[in-house]
Amino acid sequence: MKLWIGNLSPGTSDDEILELVKKYAPDGECTSIERVDGDGSRPAAMLEYAGSVDAIVTRLNGMFWKERRLVVHAMAR
Repeated sequence: MKLWIGNLSPGTSDDEILELVKKYAPDGECTSIERVDGDGSRPAAMLEYAGSVDAIVTRLNGMFWKERRLVVHAMAR
């Protein structure tokens, strides 16, 4: 499944995103990450996982991180 994380703070690195997700879902294995910058005001990232991401969504959606409130959704492949 894919995990959409939106409203990231500009300049957030892939490693920082992966570290955040790993903190709350240590068993999850991200197989790819794609950046979605848009107009730059609310960058996003799409992470792909082999298994379910529902627990990650529940934990991270609405979390305040790096001065931004994250928007997190699970998406079908």
